[in-house]
Amino acid sequence: MKQILTTFSRFIRISFLIILTSCANTSPTIFIGDLSRKGNLLIHETFNKNMDNWIVEQGKGGTVKLINGKMDIDDANGCTIWFKNKLDGNIMIEYDAVVIESDGANDRVSDLNCFWMANDPKSVDFFANSANRNGKFQNYHNLQLYYVGLGGHNNTKTRFRRYAGGGERPCLPEHDLDDVKYLITANQVNAIRIIVYNDHVQYYRNGELIYDFKDRSPYSSGFFGIRTYKNHMTIDNFKVYQLK
Repeated sequence: MKQILTTFSRFIRISFLIILTSCANTSPTIFIGDLSRKGNLLIHETFNKNMDNWIVEQGKGGTVKLINGKMDIDDANGCTIWFKNKLDGNIMIEYDAVVIESDGANDRVSDLNCFWMANDPKSVDFFANSANRNGKFQNYHNLQLYYVGLGGHNNTKTRFRRYAGGGERPCLPEHDLDDVKYLITANQVNAIRIIVYNDHVQYYRNGELIYDFKDRSPYSSGFFGIRTYKNHMTIDNFKVYQLK
């Protein structure tokens, strides 16, 4: 009887390991409206080696560097950190962000922001004007892109905008949120997920869908950037999936 139980226990352990391995290798299922799509992992950035995949545009007084396997952004006057490879087609972007509140000079709980599908109508080379942009927010208004400002205006607003490329960047009333559940809690992980699928754009935080936007003239390719102003935050586990 003891031998039978030992064999059965070993079988259960092996079966459990097989299930875990199978789940780890399975592409995630993404739900968009009433559709579901599989995602193939293209990029996984863990920030353990270098910043070679990123281009920093930052004003004076700030730093962006790797600390303890994370991108550490300590900003004084505005900063955008671009993933240097252009993204194309139906994609999902994920990353973990923590806004730090401690005793640092820039530890302000505000502005966990991002750009995606960004292009410069005035230049084929998107990074030709990096030095001129220099992290100043107004210098991005003429780009074409999608933008979410999570916890902006000293953590009182969360907003979604579509930049049209000529300075127009309207914020619709339904995209202007001030409920506390859409704002930032200091020192806690914000698991961000962005989906672009044909004319559909979605933005999630910690599994909750915040924005669900259908674009009549969607941006189907462009660059992704972490955006902030005068705060201290970390970024980790940056992933990009291609959606089937």
